[in-house]
Amino acid sequence: MGSFDFITLFFLVAAVIIFLQLRSVLGKRTGNERPPVDPYSPRDAAQGPEAAGKVVQLPRRDGTGEDISRYADIDAFTKAGTPLNEALRRMSDADPGFDPQEFVNGAKMAYEMIVMAFADGDRKTLKGLLSRDVYEGFDAAISERESKGEVVKSTFVGIEKADMVHAEIKDSEANITLRIISQLISATYDKSGAIVDGDGEAVSEVNDLWTFARDIRSRDPNWKLIATESEN
Repeated sequence: MGSFDFITLFFLVAAVIIFLQLRSVLGKRTGNERPPVDPYSPRDAAQGPEAAGKVVQLPRRDGTGEDISRYADIDAFTKAGTPLNEALRRMSDADPGFDPQEFVNGAKMAYEMIVMAFADGDRKTLKGLLSRDVYEGFDAAISERESKGEVVKSTFVGIEKADMVHAEIKDSEANITLRIISQLISATYDKSGAIVDGDGEAVSEVNDLWTFARDIRSRDPNWKLIATESEN
């Protein structure tokens, strides 16, 4: 056997040995293997590689057949079974998009806007946020201040706390009352620049009860301030 035939035979033997080793490591195909997951396939993307072991959780129902998941946000916000919780559930029934925490967040923003608009005499901003009766009261106070030549300078420090204390539906009007504790630097100056009320440097704590309302039959999602009461 020549050198060429010997080398050829050597490589053939080596190839057979490598093949047998790979076969023992990788195993044989039996025809029962699971197909590979294609991440770009719509079906596989929806199922994922572990879909076979997962269970889709459906909304639970209580003993009356009521879908309790729809009130999850409300129950997380205030204890179930309380008058406040029941009132908020009725609001959710009338307006499925209602979220109590989102309402509080929006009310806090409105509170700052109203306080600063009143200090600045910004009637346009106030008109869009207040009911007619409340606006008339604010407008009268601003007009009296202007007639005396007085100016209010305020700095809004922030809201320390905002708690929902009452909610109800009267006919088609939803009412929600918040107890708001805020911090403010505010002083009223006369024509000569002298302070006639407040303090231009000290931070004051302000405790208010504000009630907001919205017609739940209306497509307008905005709430308006309908009553204010100071607890200071």
